[in-house]
Amino acid sequence: MTANTPTIVTFVIYLLGMLLIGWAGYKATSSLSDYILGGRSLGPVVTALSAGASDMSGWLLMGLPGAVFAKGLSASWIAIGLCIGAWLNWRFVAARLRVYTEKVGNALTLPDYFTNRFEDKSSLLRIVTALVILVFFTIYCASGVVAGARLFESMFGMDYQTALWVGAIATMAYVFIGGFLAVSWTDTIQASLMITALLLAPLMVIYADGGIGASTAIIETARNGAFEMFEGHGAIAIISLLAWGLGYFGQPHILVRFMAAESVKTIPNARRIGMSWMVLCLGGAVAVGFFGIAFFASRPDLAVNVNGNHELVFLEVAKLLFSPWISGVLLAAVLAAVMSTLSCQLLVCSSALTQDIYKTFLNRNASQKQLVWFGRAMVFVIAVIAIIIAQDPDAKVLGMVSNAWAGFGAAFGPLVLISLLWGRMTRNGALAGMVVGAVTVLVWQHFQWFKLYEIVPGFALSAITIIVISLLDKAPSATMQAKHLEVEAEIAAHGE
Repeated sequence: MTANTPTIVTFVIYLLGMLLIGWAGYKATSSLSDYILGGRSLGPVVTALSAGASDMSGWLLMGLPGAVFAKGLSASWIAIGLCIGAWLNWRFVAARLRVYTEKVGNALTLPDYFTNRFEDKSSLLRIVTALVILVFFTIYCASGVVAGARLFESMFGMDYQTALWVGAIATMAYVFIGGFLAVSWTDTIQASLMITALLLAPLMVIYADGGIGASTAIIETARNGAFEMFEGHGAIAIISLLAWGLGYFGQPHILVRFMAAESVKTIPNARRIGMSWMVLCLGGAVAVGFFGIAFFASRPDLAVNVNGNHELVFLEVAKLLFSPWISGVLLAAVLAAVMSTLSCQLLVCSSALTQDIYKTFLNRNASQKQLVWFGRAMVFVIAVIAIIIAQDPDAKVLGMVSNAWAGFGAAFGPLVLISLLWGRMTRNGALAGMVVGAVTVLVWQHFQWFKLYEIVPGFALSAITIIVISLLDKAPSATMQAKHLEVEAEIAAHGE
């Protein structure tokens, strides 16, 4: 099914709005700090919603509903794990990272933070961190490009290859123009669209089948075990799904939002807003997939596309149940989910190449204008690489996100968490832990031992390595330990 005129008009208005915000971001950008961190000026609402939108990519409206549609409520363990992990990230990482990055030389990127936090004069930590970001983010960006292509393919009848370029260019344009401020402002609007879509869609699906009672009766008849949380899942499978929550501690595109908050005082309100938004969105996504079972079971003639690809369940529901104008808004929410995450990922990759490679090693005396334009060029380069990786039309969004999420969670998660909480951690412990986490994920992905999600062994081995190497290493310098105590004192003063 291709889009009609109202839906096309809605999409065009949405895309023009994003470009206008990109232009506003361009006018407010005068330095590299503005381009990659927004001058640390985000208030609680923008901090919360931009963190949520950059986190919840196309998989929220495609991958997760599709998994629940295919497997029933047992697929919702992932949502539970994410909620727990996100709250812990807000509670123990957000405020500390905001304070620490400012205390250690006003660090603008994660490689910056690690280098300054551990007084790494060799820059080895910076190089390895930047390489890990580039490797896993190219995969992550590719997942966003695939999700965007699927949307344009489904909505406008484009062939997959054309849809890849259209979706990527739409996102790349406002990131290229406006940088971090444009990304954060658009993320706030996109988060609002996403929550609206995920509250409206399940209500309409339930209403179409005569209410919750009628819907659940159809599901019971159509799908055995759909209500069982443990259906088809042993202990390893449940641990693997819950373990998605571990990934939050290491996601650069989420952590950068904490770093950009106006002040540590912003964090508590941002946490409340962000977690409320997240619980409602995940609940809505699960409901769309679950009650979609009833909707399509009772209408097999409409289920051809969904049965062929479960990840299209939200798109099909939006097109079938809403007027063309409302459908356009809901489908724009899918594009919003894709664009919000992809835009932040492109920017983080660009930041790593600009701040941690180009400025540090290739052109130390580069002007602010040169750095900003180099950053913009890198947005284009990373987008093209992501499009090349995404060439396979059979690529599944959730699978690609899973691989990248695990890579960051294991490589950076223990490193970020322990560096913020333990003053005895050393540079060698940090470097060894990062490498062990990343390598474990890559090896485990290849061999698929025990069918256990690779983030579990990767996170565990990385944390153990950090602690053991740090204890065997000589103690951190007096200035490092003093800085840690200073940060802890400030955090305690704010009740965090």
